[in-house]
This record gives sequence, C-alpha cells and structure tokens, in this order.
Amino acid sequence: MTDAARHLTLVEHPLVQHKLTLMRRRETSTADFRRLLREISLLLGFEALRDLPTTTVTIETPMAKMEAPALAGKKLALISILRAGNGLLDGILELAPSARVGFIGLYRDEATLQPVQYYCKVPSDLADRPVIVVDPMLATGNSSAAAVEVLKARGARDIRFLCLLAAPEGVARMKEAHPDVRIVSAALDARLNEQGYILPGLGDAGDRMFGTK
Repeated sequence: MTDAARHLTLVEHPLVQHKLTLMRRRETSTADFRRLLREISLLLGFEALRDLPTTTVTIETPMAKMEAPALAGKKLALISILRAGNGLLDGILELAPSARVGFIGLYRDEATLQPVQYYCKVPSDLADRPVIVVDPMLATGNSSAAAVEVLKARGARDIRFLCLLAAPEGVARMKEAHPDVRIVSAALDARLNEQGYILPGLGDAGDRMFGTK
C-alpha cells in the first residue's frame, strides 16, 4: 500500500466482494444494480460507523436491570454527493434510521475534470455530528475534496467518506486535501483513464443506477 492510501479502509468481506463483482458486470440490469448498491452500502456502513461514540444507559431486561451501551451525542449526518450518492443512502439509513440527511450538488466539468457546485442543503450543527459523505466513485477526488471543503466550512469536524470504488489518484487527492478524513471503500482499482473514469471500474454509477446510460 502506498503512503497515499494509508488512510483508506478496504472492506474485503466476501459478501461485499461478491456483490461488487455482480455490479461490475456489463450485463447487470438497472434494477439489480440498484438492489446490489443498497445491499453493499449497508455492509460498508458497518465499517464506516464502527467508531461512533457510545455511552451507557440503565435499562431493564425481562430478567434484570443492567448498564447497556447506546449511541451518544447528536444524530449522525449523512451527506450525499448528487446524484449518484443517493444510491448509498438507503442501505445506511437502515442502520441509522434517525440520521439527518443532506445533499451537495456537484458536477464534473468534462474539459477540466474540476467540480462545479450547484446545490447545498445540509443539517445544522455539523460540528457536533459525525458526518458520513457518500458517493459511489472516488475517481479524480476533485468533487469529493470540494464537498468535504464545503462541510468543513459549515463546521463539520468528524468526517468519513464512503464509496464503492476508489482510484489511487482519488485517494491521493483526498489525502492531500483532507488527511483527517478516513475513506471506506469496497475496492481500490488500478487507475483512471484519460476521461477520468476508474479502470476497470463499473462504468458511470449514476447512469447505471438511474438507467440513463
């Protein structure tokens, strides 16, 4: 692993890798792609949420009183980078149904590969919330770094980034811009092509999810 990838956590569970293989296949239908993305996001979410803060509360079971662990602090904030990030929300919301949800709209200028922001609506009090940013693909890393910069400007301090696939270039860009942000991904692929798409990748996640390919 390169120094740039030291803050990257790869989830190598067999179920994650099997579902990812199905998603990569060219012939996988839109409906199956959506279903698999929801399922895999739930599994990735377990890793991304592994270190949420906890406290203890007193409860009574049918047998006895006990001190039991419970989540502490303000509710988690999930931030989707539009539009493809929305495909990861459902699975994580199954794990944390009380999470607050926000959206940052970014598109990539195809000539410069730089992000252009067109929308932002996020929860308040981000400084007091664990924040999970979701986007299926960490390619050039420019959009992801820009989204994190927006969240930090609004006070976010505890930020993790969850994606389906990452490219070495994107991991390096995020490490350079935000070395404090941990990345959780199902795979680190080989490289980007000249158009900034991940190879071998799975194509455009948004197009495959929404049937616009």
